[in-house]
Amino acid sequence: MAELLSDADIEAALADLPAWQRDGNAIVRTVESPSFPDAVALVDRVAEAAEAANHHPDIDIRWRKVTYSLSTHSAGGITASDVELARTIDSLVHG
Repeated sequence: MAELLSDADIEAALADLPAWQRDGNAIVRTVESPSFPDAVALVDRVAEAAEAANHHPDIDIRWRKVTYSLSTHSAGGITASDVELARTIDSLVHG
């Protein structure tokens, strides 16, 4: 089982992920795309990366806004896998 990050570890990780914020036992980011098809295309790229990592975000699509929520449910909170996938999502947003 993955090891939960400490509060200090989570704060340090979020300092390097300014678009993300903590929401209880998850880290969350909302991305606004230029159009609905662009938002869905980004979700598709995130889905491919998540499948490759075998770590899957909760995804909420609302028109052009997509919210990604990362938590390792089997561990009951935030792990290094969540931070790594957040970095991957950021690279896809900016790539």
